Amino acid sequence: MDSAEDNFKKAAHDYSSESADSDDNDSKCVDSEKINFTATEEDKESESTSDSDEEDATDYDEEAAVVQMLKEKEDREKEDEDPDHGEIYCISTTDEVIRHESQNEGRDFRVFQNKLNSQNLEIRKHREILMKLKQNIWPSLSKASFVSLLKDFVESEFFVIDGDSLLLMFLNEEVQHLTLFYLIECFLHDFTQKGAKYIIVFFKDVEQMYFQNPQFLFLRTALIEHLKHNTCITIHTEFSNCFSPQWEIFLKKSYPYFIIISDIGLTSLQTNYLTIFIAHSLSKKINVVHAFGQEYDTLRVYGYHLQSMWKHRIFFQKYEKDLQCACEAIVRYKELSMYLYGPLKLSLKSIKNEVYQTVLLLKKLWPEGSDIRRVTCVLTCAVGLKLYSDVLESAHASLGAKPEQSERERSKPLSPEEATDLCRMQCLTTVFLLHMPLSQRAQIRIMKSCWTKQVLPLIKMQQLCAHFVLKQLSDTNDWKLDLTYLPDLNDDSLLRNLAHYYEIEYSEGLEFQKELGEEMDKEYRFLWDTVTKLTVNYDFGDAFPIRNTSQIFIDHQQTSFRVCDEKIPDIGLIPLKSDLVEEYAGDVLKDLPVLESNNPVVTSLAKYKEFDELHHWHSGRPLTEEYERVPCNADAKSKDADGRKQIQKLQTFHRLYGSTLEGGTSKFIVCRKDASGKADGAMKKTKIHKSKAEIIMEENNRRLKAKEEKREQEQWKTLQIPMEKEIKANLTVGINKLEKFLKTVKSKSVKFSVEMSGLSACVEAWKKHCRKQGNKPEDLSSAVQVMRRIHILLEKYQDLLEKSHLQKLSQYLQLLGFENLACTLSGQALQMREERDDRNRSNYDVEVGPARFQLQYMDYYLLREERNDPDPRVQHFIPDTWQRELLDAVDNNESAVIVAPTSSGKTYASYYCMEKVLKTSDEGVVVYVAPTKALVNQVVGSVYSRFTKKLPDGLVVCGVFTRDYRHDVMNSQILVTVPQCLEILMLSPHHQSWTKRIQYVIFDEIHCLGGEIGAEVWEHLLVTIRCPFLALSATISNPDHLTEWLQSVKRYWQCADNKIKGGSTDSEKNFAGKYKGRSTVREQKKSYRVRLVLYEERYNDLEKYVCSLTGSDFVIEHFHPCAALTVNHIENYGIPSDLSLSPRESVQLYDTMVKVWQKWPRAQEMDPEEFVSFKNKVVIKKMDVRKYEQELKMELSNWIVVGQRQKVNEVLENLKPKPVDCSEYQKWKKFALFVDKLHEMGKLPAIFFMDTKRVKPSKMESMVMLLSMKKQLQERLKKLTAIPSTCTYADPKAVDEDTLRKIFYRLRFQKNSYLHQVLARRGIGYHHGAMAMRERQTVEMLFRLGYIKVVTATSTLALGINMPCRSVVFADDSVFLDALNYRQMSGRAGRRGQDMIGDVFFYDIPLPKVERLIKSNVPQLKGQFPLTISLILRLMLLAAKADDKMDARAKALSVLKHSLMSFKKERYAGVLKIYFMFSLQFLIKEGYLDQEGNPIGFAGLVTHLNYHEPSNFVLVSFLVKGLFHKLCQPIKEGSTDFSDEVLEKLVLILANLFGRRYLPACSKAFKHTFYQSKVFLEDLPEDFADAVNEYNTKVEENFAHFLLTTAKLADMEEEYRLPLSKTDFTSEKWHGSELASYLMDNTKRISAVSPFACLSGVADDDLFHGENINNAVLRSLGINVKNCPLLYLKKYDNQGRSLPLNAYALDFYKHGSLTVVATDNWLNEGDAYYLLKDFLLLIQSIRTSLSELCDDPNDNVLLAFQKLAEVYQSKFNAV
Repeated sequence: MDSAEDNFKKAAHDYSSESADSDDNDSKCVDSEKINFTATEEDKESESTSDSDEEDATDYDEEAAVVQMLKEKEDREKEDEDPDHGEIYCISTTDEVIRHESQNEGRDFRVFQNKLNSQNLEIRKHREILMKLKQNIWPSLSKASFVSLLKDFVESEFFVIDGDSLLLMFLNEEVQHLTLFYLIECFLHDFTQKGAKYIIVFFKDVEQMYFQNPQFLFLRTALIEHLKHNTCITIHTEFSNCFSPQWEIFLKKSYPYFIIISDIGLTSLQTNYLTIFIAHSLSKKINVVHAFGQEYDTLRVYGYHLQSMWKHRIFFQKYEKDLQCACEAIVRYKELSMYLYGPLKLSLKSIKNEVYQTVLLLKKLWPEGSDIRRVTCVLTCAVGLKLYSDVLESAHASLGAKPEQSERERSKPLSPEEATDLCRMQCLTTVFLLHMPLSQRAQIRIMKSCWTKQVLPLIKMQQLCAHFVLKQLSDTNDWKLDLTYLPDLNDDSLLRNLAHYYEIEYSEGLEFQKELGEEMDKEYRFLWDTVTKLTVNYDFGDAFPIRNTSQIFIDHQQTSFRVCDEKIPDIGLIPLKSDLVEEYAGDVLKDLPVLESNNPVVTSLAKYKEFDELHHWHSGRPLTEEYERVPCNADAKSKDADGRKQIQKLQTFHRLYGSTLEGGTSKFIVCRKDASGKADGAMKKTKIHKSKAEIIMEENNRRLKAKEEKREQEQWKTLQIPMEKEIKANLTVGINKLEKFLKTVKSKSVKFSVEMSGLSACVEAWKKHCRKQGNKPEDLSSAVQVMRRIHILLEKYQDLLEKSHLQKLSQYLQLLGFENLACTLSGQALQMREERDDRNRSNYDVEVGPARFQLQYMDYYLLREERNDPDPRVQHFIPDTWQRELLDAVDNNESAVIVAPTSSGKTYASYYCMEKVLKTSDEGVVVYVAPTKALVNQVVGSVYSRFTKKLPDGLVVCGVFTRDYRHDVMNSQILVTVPQCLEILMLSPHHQSWTKRIQYVIFDEIHCLGGEIGAEVWEHLLVTIRCPFLALSATISNPDHLTEWLQSVKRYWQCADNKIKGGSTDSEKNFAGKYKGRSTVREQKKSYRVRLVLYEERYNDLEKYVCSLTGSDFVIEHFHPCAALTVNHIENYGIPSDLSLSPRESVQLYDTMVKVWQKWPRAQEMDPEEFVSFKNKVVIKKMDVRKYEQELKMELSNWIVVGQRQKVNEVLENLKPKPVDCSEYQKWKKFALFVDKLHEMGKLPAIFFMDTKRVKPSKMESMVMLLSMKKQLQERLKKLTAIPSTCTYADPKAVDEDTLRKIFYRLRFQKNSYLHQVLARRGIGYHHGAMAMRERQTVEMLFRLGYIKVVTATSTLALGINMPCRSVVFADDSVFLDALNYRQMSGRAGRRGQDMIGDVFFYDIPLPKVERLIKSNVPQLKGQFPLTISLILRLMLLAAKADDKMDARAKALSVLKHSLMSFKKERYAGVLKIYFMFSLQFLIKEGYLDQEGNPIGFAGLVTHLNYHEPSNFVLVSFLVKGLFHKLCQPIKEGSTDFSDEVLEKLVLILANLFGRRYLPACSKAFKHTFYQSKVFLEDLPEDFADAVNEYNTKVEENFAHFLLTTAKLADMEEEYRLPLSKTDFTSEKWHGSELASYLMDNTKRISAVSPFACLSGVADDDLFHGENINNAVLRSLGINVKNCPLLYLKKYDNQGRSLPLNAYALDFYKHGSLTVVATDNWLNEGDAYYLLKDFLLLIQSIRTSLSELCDDPNDNVLLAFQKLAEVYQSKFNAV
């Protein structure tokens, strides 16, 4: 099969090239030549006048030549004036397919406009605007970010695929129709399987661009009809073009997440149209994704994503009219005519008319309808033959006896008989398609010969006819057709096979004259008879013989068939003796062939002895543990005074940081040496008989309690009168003081007194308010406080309420107008009430029903269901039932998966777990796994703040291990780390003694198991730990599946532990010697249970608001959660389980339902006053409201069931807010005023989330100006150090000046220290990933302490950072604002204990986006493909080198056996076993393992770089081949210094291997001036490139053998069905055919490739070429080329264009400027910083490994890497 580049050169443009005239085939401008529709005079003479036709054609040639000359001159002049002109304007043409057809072919088939119009002039007129457009768009396209297109909440992100771009992605002249449909369906099915929601749009006007390419036009039409009728995808074809008003309305209503659009078309014309389409989309705030360059794996799809920006909208607004005119000129409808063989003219309108008439005739012949293949075949043949015959006859009559004009090498037209022969073969091909199963068609010989130039025009005409047939059939609704097999209307390869057979083989004698078979013969006769009936006025002969002429149809100058003689190497395994391999893959191994020991493959295994001895290298020498390479700044065991001082400083800061998190004092832990394994809560009950000491202690406590109560009573007597006055004077201030005082009181009786006094004061305040406001007070806040105090008294002090108190409460209820509640509370109260006159009674009535009042006005004040019984295990609060279940799990040493909302209190169990282990022994370890370093620091702060414990010398409470630093890893009881670092320890052969000390592992944010990066590491940890664990998350939708998988892992470990005897004793002895004291790790009671703890209730409700700007004011509208729903969403997905309503939102929903359906049968029943859970209930709680909410939701869903869809739609529409769009400029100009508005509303503190790109470094051009202003500003700032209180959001009372000074002191060496301090004094901070850690921590601490009130942040703050606030504001839409980040970010709103409710504001975020964010469901966790060759080598290394072999083997088997991907999927389990076997084969052949599974050679170096596969293997191959020694030559003999050229080349090599970031293919096409960077990475030096190619060849061979072996596991029933439409191609009616058998190639091996791919000539041997794997592999195996560790030197997109590598690492080495890298290399500065940091760490890791492997300290390679690390470090430190 051709390579990607060759395919590109043969692809979609071939047919357009055939139609181009020899005088007008230049492709360097947008003109009539590129439009492919040449203007001619309308033929006013009759069609029979051949002279006119010839003159028209000649005039066309002359005019085209003149136009071309003028155009070329104009282009040259423009290029002289502007060197960028040619590049910018002709950017697409540089990538167009080379026109390789001969000149006369263009004259055999052309499509012209019938009328001369001004299009040429119009296009020239629009050239300038198109040039400006490309100048604006193409740089942005080049900077597109390669990101995951489908986030965790894929169903929330609806997107659009441009149908023509979809077609362009797979168009290829070599690909057969059915294969093309298969590839398109695979692409769409992959999106669908991953839960994506999308629609496809085909614009009507774009069809005009395909008429010169009839094959593609026919495919496009068939694809549209197929997707419409055979799939569930929504297809839109009603929009004319992207400027259509209907399209703009659609975009505004649906607001897609992005649109997938191609940046290149079939022609420059189409490319220009697509560029306009991209610009239009960006102007509408719609992001764009490149159609080309996409990749996918098991969970995700990645692509180049272009963010809509303000500059795009500004440009489009400026040139909108010009762009619209240009677009209309490109897509304007044209009356077209077709010319065959030069003079044969046929209008396309006549084709349409003929098709219409013939369809009517066929409907009469086949009234019952038929298969679309039969219908299309007979109609196309009949229409084609009739039209062709008429054209020939007309041309013959017009010529008469007159001699023909010079044909100028035009082909001679086919005769009617020859055309009939071709149609017979087309009918026969259709018969094959109807009867022959795909399994047989896949075996048909691969035809390489093409059609002759004489036949091609007729075939193109037939394809045009087929297009019009499908268009006509799509408009025919009264005829029953079977459209199932629309993808299989034609098979050009089969047709050429038949043509070759009848042309060559059939005539060679009887032995080659094969029978069709009875069924096929009958079918063929039927089809041809129908064709003759449809052409009743013509005589086209009988069905047989099929060939009546000797015309050559196939070009025999080429090789006719592809011969599959490439010998596939035998699949044989090198013998391997390993118990681990046998136990895991023994069942697969017995079915695989094994090579003999004398086989050349076995005897020639790689040996590295010679290399080792020559260069003083010891490849087998064990390397230091990876964790030991991480810098250790300080350690408790350190004897160095500076080191101990450093650790003390760090601990002091952690305590300060932790105090902002916890707020309490540290708890001193005492180790209970004689305690059992269970914690306090699980201990036995106290003894019945108390000791004397206990009795005395109780008496003392009682006396102290009484004394404290008396003191509090006296204090209250002093405060009572002033506080009551305060409440009456200013209710809000007074109530706040009352609440604050209540928090300080411990005595329940005193609290009761305070509450009663507060109630009386609130009643007086309400009376005063009513007297002031009149009969109908609008503000009911005083009444709300009255009712709230009544709620609290009845719920919390019921045991203290006496009859008199109840009567008083009843009076207050009557006062508010709630007589029924008063009656419920006290029957006597009504009698007292009757004594009062009605007039007085009405003065204080709230005039709202009691239930509605509580729901609508008390809202978030309603009490939660809380337990009153304390738990002795918890000191500071009373835990809920689900929290107690967690504590029980810890007490019983059980594992638990906890899914609970953010801020619900799930983290408490983690610290309880830590406390238990600290109390139990001095040796037990708890490991806390956090996903980010920021979270690690947060947890460490909490640990220092919570716990203090006296430990033996050398031990500490808390240790840290991240990639950047570590301390006290092995000698701490609580280790806080990131997943990758814990994996290093778990798979380390020499740290098993430490892993056995682990008592618990806590996984925070366990949903990262489904993340983009590092998901497999979480999986490895979960299956390798032997102890219990806690897995915490707020966002998992399939926790049952996850728990079931984890339970299966624990069952495995239960069996494994039974086999492992005495494995812990040695480790305990080893550990005991490290410090004084001989206690050992206490044996805990083993439990293998995994609990699932679910809690869905958020403590604080979240209310959402949409904010927009109108003029100078802000409109802030409440957003009801149900407004996010649609009728279709409710039908298809239901109402999301976590879409909760606040009490007032429930009432709002009820009121809207009543308003819309006034005759709603259940309206009375669902009225809040009548609802069963509310009726006559004094205290309505949140759980009661939740029942009401669920009932309303069920009723709303039921409306759809009973046929009230329209009413449901009205309800949802009535709830929707009506935000107003504002300009981007105004939005940010008024942003400060918006913050001030929130301040006035009391909505601060708030976090404002926005896109990273808005935080930009200053441009270089402004640096000079900034520096000149610096002195002036500093002088002025000195005078403004005192900040007026009205000009700051900071709360000076929140933090004392001493604490503030300590916090700011840590910033003294930070470059932005002054800025942070100035902003903080104003109560403002910012937080993003590119900031230094100390800067981020400062902002976090001050915000938590309440000093800073406003923080702008990016998504880096979303994951777990503890920064609760009153409000969260989403101020910017971006690719990072997906539903996962929305949930994580919005979860910060509403501080428990401080805010009764949290507010979420959407500041000018498009309403459809808001709706999707709110209604999305939480993600499902699915497994990735878990194995890599590096991981398998690490497991073999662990099993072979571990101190405890049994433990190591158990861990390795657990990783191999317990993949989440293969859980309950036996086929995937089999695939993984075979992948494991072939990975071992690769490792043995490459010299990393011996035949007993023991690591050898450079196995240690490879595993140290395991995260960089396959670059780690390639690096070692360079070393082994001596390439580095050849390169790394010092400046002179005996020197240890190296030239810049050597070091630069070394960086070039490493940059080609590691940190590879590809740029879009279009980035190289745009001519751009870069300041200091090269941007595009150069190729590897030739000898290094050869080594990579050699490596790739080995990998491809090994992976192909793997695919050939796993083929037997494929689901072949599935393989014979199209993946999306499920169209089945396994024909059960096939009875064989002699001719079909003859056409098959029995030497063609297709056991491991998709039968659909086989139709395009793919065979098993194509699997040995990596570029073919994705399109050829059996789909049901779930494997793609990403699982193959290839290192591509050149990477191509679907169009065959090269994707360049970003040269950021090399560029930085050359100029050392981070700013320049960010500017020139199209990277965000924060991203650039971390990429360069990773690259530096990599160089240092390689340097360290090489220094350990080499004995000679003067080895040139070692010295070169040391020098490079030193230079790169110095450059990086200077940033």
